[in-house]
Amino acid sequence: MIRFSYIVTIISIALLCVSAEELYSDRYDHIDAKDILQNDKLRDQYYNCFMETAPCLTADAKFFKEIASEALQTKCKRCTEKQKEIMDLIVDWYSKNRPEQWEAFVAKTIENLKKKNQGA
Repeated sequence: MIRFSYIVTIISIALLCVSAEELYSDRYDHIDAKDILQNDKLRDQYYNCFMETAPCLTADAKFFKEIASEALQTKCKRCTEKQKEIMDLIVDWYSKNRPEQWEAFVAKTIENLKKKNQGA
């Protein structure tokens, strides 16, 4: 099994040409990721939104879907401190509790990067 940090490192190297940019909006930094992760229904809604297997039902889910791939690939380079905490919490929770979903999430992230690089 390829370790997550190895994948992120490889992707990060590929993105070194990305110049310093401003942080993502902090508009949704108030969400309680712990509550979402502990609620099966909410957690599945967010996960399915990101995986594009169901519609994104909330504005914050849409926002996080838009930034999740880049944030993961760049080790949250443009994240606010709160977003870094949220990402760490999500990575830790899925790695420990739903490793198969985490692997699918990482694969989706790589797929999204390929699409972005191809201009799709």
